[in-house]
Parts: sequence; structure tokens; C-alpha cells
Amino acid sequence: MAVKTIQAPIPGTFYRKPAPDQPAYKADGDTVAVGETVGLIEVMKSFTPIVAEEAGRIVKFYVENEDPVMAGEPLYDLEA
Repeated sequence: MAVKTIQAPIPGTFYRKPAPDQPAYKADGDTVAVGETVGLIEVMKSFTPIVAEEAGRIVKFYVENEDPVMAGEPLYDLEA
């Protein structure tokens, strides 16, 4: 299986959780389905969902909850 690095499409703040008191959408080792939410990027109170474009297993995240990200910065590796 090939490992693909998924990058941030826009700059902002990356959220791995839907809310501070909720569990993370996904963690290292979790499987994802096409269209499943992996995280959110917030820019000026506007939230853009980061969804899986293909099914696979998350190998590792490069960013933590509430980390600032730039467009093109690696978010996570996906083994598809």
C-alpha cells in the first residue's frame, strides 16, 4: 500500500476535535472512509472540514489540536 501525505488546503488553525470536550475525529492508526471528516481548519470563525478523499489508515498526524497551519503544510500520512 502506498503512503500519501495529506496537506492543508488553506492556512488557519487545525482542529482535531469537533469541540474542546469531544474526542478527536481520528487518531494515528485509525481507518477512514471516503468523505469522513479528519479535522477542521478555522479561519476567522469560518470552519472548513478536512475530509478523506480516499479510504485508508492514518499512519501519523504531523499537527496537534489547535496548531496553526499554512497552506501546503503536511497534516497527516494516509496509507491507501
